[in-house]
Amino acid sequence: MPGSSVAGPLGTGTNTPAIDEGTLARTASPPPGPVGASPPIGSKPATAAATSDPDIEALDLRGAARRGAYALKKAHPSVKFTSGRRSKADQARAMASNVVRNRKWIEDTYSAGTVSKACQKWVDDNPDKKTQDEIAAGLLSVMDAAADADLAKLSKHLSGDAFDVQPVEADAAAIKKTIRGLEGLGKFLDKEGGLVRWHAQF
Repeated sequence: MPGSSVAGPLGTGTNTPAIDEGTLARTASPPPGPVGASPPIGSKPATAAATSDPDIEALDLRGAARRGAYALKKAHPSVKFTSGRRSKADQARAMASNVVRNRKWIEDTYSAGTVSKACQKWVDDNPDKKTQDEIAAGLLSVMDAAADADLAKLSKHLSGDAFDVQPVEADAAAIKKTIRGLEGLGKFLDKEGGLVRWHAQF
């Protein structure tokens, strides 16, 4: 009837204010956890990103050189790798880029060997070839004629056992110290043929 009221639960009275149902949860649910909260017990966090670096994998290194690159990047995350495994064409282009600046760069940089001597001889015999493309083509012709065993003695880049790092001024001493301490390192050069190059081979 109008004006009548139904008795509420024990302890309530007619003067008890009504609770707006919009303030009540429809179902009992736990509050959301903070961003970055630990995963549920028994689950395994993703680790792929921590174990694989696309910049290093792109270098196509093997063995000690690959492990060394990861160790260097872990110690100095800012390092930039500029070269890893090279094909003969890649090697010819890399050498040519330096020969353009110094016609005796090959002789000044590489240990005396069948292929290095043949490459330097080609440069000496072709003084009219001055652009990087012309020199690269000539050096590639020498490499294509060489035996695999001799090519292996020319550069560790050809076998994936060497990488180059972009030289920097900030933290240079610390980065070089880390490189020199890498396991399996065979040689580290911070200059090649008078030009600033950071080269590590294993």
